[in-house]
Amino acid sequence: MILSNVTNPLLGMVDTAIVGHLGATHYLAGTAVAGMVITQIYWLCGFLRMSATGLSAQALGAANTAEAARVFYQLLLPAVLFGMLLILCTDALTWAAVLFADADTPTTEVIHHYLQVRVWGAPAALANLLLMGWLIGQQATRTVMTIQILANLFNALLSYALAMGLDMGVSGVATATVIAEYGIFISGLLVVLSRIKGVRPIVGWFTAQGYRHVLALNFDILLRNLALQLTMAFMVFQAARLDAQSVALNALLMQFFVITALGLDGIAYAVEALVGEAKGKQRQDLLHLQVCRGLAWSMLLALLYCLGFVLFDHAILRLLTDLPSLIALAEGYLLYIWLLPIVGHWCFLLDGVFIGLTRGREMRNSMLLCALAVFLPVWWLMYDAGNHALWIAFLAFLAGRGITLGWAYWRLWRAQTLLA
Repeated sequence: MILSNVTNPLLGMVDTAIVGHLGATHYLAGTAVAGMVITQIYWLCGFLRMSATGLSAQALGAANTAEAARVFYQLLLPAVLFGMLLILCTDALTWAAVLFADADTPTTEVIHHYLQVRVWGAPAALANLLLMGWLIGQQATRTVMTIQILANLFNALLSYALAMGLDMGVSGVATATVIAEYGIFISGLLVVLSRIKGVRPIVGWFTAQGYRHVLALNFDILLRNLALQLTMAFMVFQAARLDAQSVALNALLMQFFVITALGLDGIAYAVEALVGEAKGKQRQDLLHLQVCRGLAWSMLLALLYCLGFVLFDHAILRLLTDLPSLIALAEGYLLYIWLLPIVGHWCFLLDGVFIGLTRGREMRNSMLLCALAVFLPVWWLMYDAGNHALWIAFLAFLAGRGITLGWAYWRLWRAQTLLA
């Protein structure tokens, strides 16, 4: 999963490099805005992957192929339908992207051209969240890695061929991404169908009663994701109110968070699958053992990240930017970067635990509590510190999530209700 995660930002770098060589800055600006809009929508729909992983893992633990098939078919329908809805809302998405960016005419045209193509991949992209989550739950992570890496390499090569070779520009980059998304969908679908061994969908799975638990779980995780996105957006907009340099600095520093997430998410995904399997087997002792193992590996990786950032922070900064003024400004924020893995790994790992347990309510409550009762109050109390206040609040937010999720797990473990 770590190797699979690493390919995604690398692909983004390739696409950025291709668009960056089209001859004008508005190509890069328009693609960045349009890509951000579609990516944020997909990220909000991450509940499809999370719920699929937990439910699929539990079915694996119970050795129940029919239940695994039910999870797949039940989530596939809303994923495809919502993707089709996004296609119908293409004009609205374009309008929102242009409004958000307050773009000039050339950039607006790029946004329009990119979204008009990219949105056609929405049904496949959302279904892929489900497919990859389902396969992770089945512990087929090597298959997920292979599909992701091959698709991303194909995407990069096709982007170059269409954008530069056939002179399709931004539309070529978007077209390559859409083709890759459908390639992932077909590959993942074939693997899933082979694993469910011919189990066919049953009408009762698609009734209101059949969807009751799945919808409740997904709604809780959706609210959790929305709260996280609003918190991150708040950091962007507050930095913008300070000055443009703060926005650029935070975008730079957030790359350290992205780098950290690549590794910690890989361990969290593994814990999702192993905890879900233990719950499916109704083995609380095994479940608790997997959580402890996950915490040990997560802590080890966090310490390695911390050491790496302490030793190579300046080297990483110079890789990310060649602006001396921005590097000099970042030096005053290095302590936050050093602490980031140590403070944040708890919530990464425990998110994985609760996904495996399919307990969306605890994840939702933790996120809402820490956004409203930790992040905002800490930022407000530290307001005079300017941009430093945002980073102190962000670290407090991550710590709060780790503490609240840890307390929720401890309470369930002591009450012997982890398997409920």
